[in-house]
Amino acid sequence: MNITKAIIPVAGWGTRMLPITKAIEKSMLPVGTRPVVDYVVQDVIKAGIRNIYFVVGEQSTQIQNYYRSNIQLNDYLRAQGKEDKLPLIAPLDGVSIHFITQPSTGGYGTSIPVGLASEYIAEDESAIVIMGDQFFWREDSGSNTTDLITLVESHGLDAGLYGNVVADEDVSKFGIIEKDSEDHFVRIVEKPSRENAPSNLNNSSFYVLNKTIFELARTLPANPARGEFEVTDALNSYVADGGKVVVGTVTGEYMECGSPEGWLQANNRIAQR
Repeated sequence: MNITKAIIPVAGWGTRMLPITKAIEKSMLPVGTRPVVDYVVQDVIKAGIRNIYFVVGEQSTQIQNYYRSNIQLNDYLRAQGKEDKLPLIAPLDGVSIHFITQPSTGGYGTSIPVGLASEYIAEDESAIVIMGDQFFWREDSGSNTTDLITLVESHGLDAGLYGNVVADEDVSKFGIIEKDSEDHFVRIVEKPSRENAPSNLNNSSFYVLNKTIFELARTLPANPARGEFEVTDALNSYVADGGKVVVGTVTGEYMECGSPEGWLQANNRIAQR
């Protein structure tokens, strides 16, 4: 399985982070001296991914600016004798960046950007999908993208997802993964009680998806219980039709940057490294 593409949805308004997200796109909020989304980008690049597709909102400009060359800044750094800073702002070497615009009207939910990306995925192809407002901090400089691809391949499959361990007392806050004895995905149980939780693995929104799942994300209706278009419904439908999706446990500390508390925790952690 040769995976060459990563889909990174970043179109959300970040309403939990208002008012700052009125001016700064949620995925561009700084963690240390880098935007949140760049931690995701660097992880997929370590895995050899060379085509990155950002699914952006209609108002998005900041991600485009971050990943393109800034000639004026380059000239300023040279004039000030700060050439050593140039590698920090250089465009990604050997990586093609693509932008898919998600309309502001229409459905809402995690399957919308996945469905929009489906036309860029070939019939026999799988691709990485990682939400762009979170990342997993690793001290070992490893790549979770590499690890997930390896896991999927080791099971002879073309789809997989990660879960991250949460404390027993916190399982009722998350969508918890149920898997079978072979580590194959069964379903996600939304916010179960501790007693009824099938595991303590929160869905990490970190996937290898095949073309069939991309198409299900594009075509399935909204979840009737919540009124949102959810990528987990595409996974549920795929498994119900006989497909298999392997579940792994992600490495690293979960940095959820879509809330003030999570964003502050991420910055404190990176500052301490």
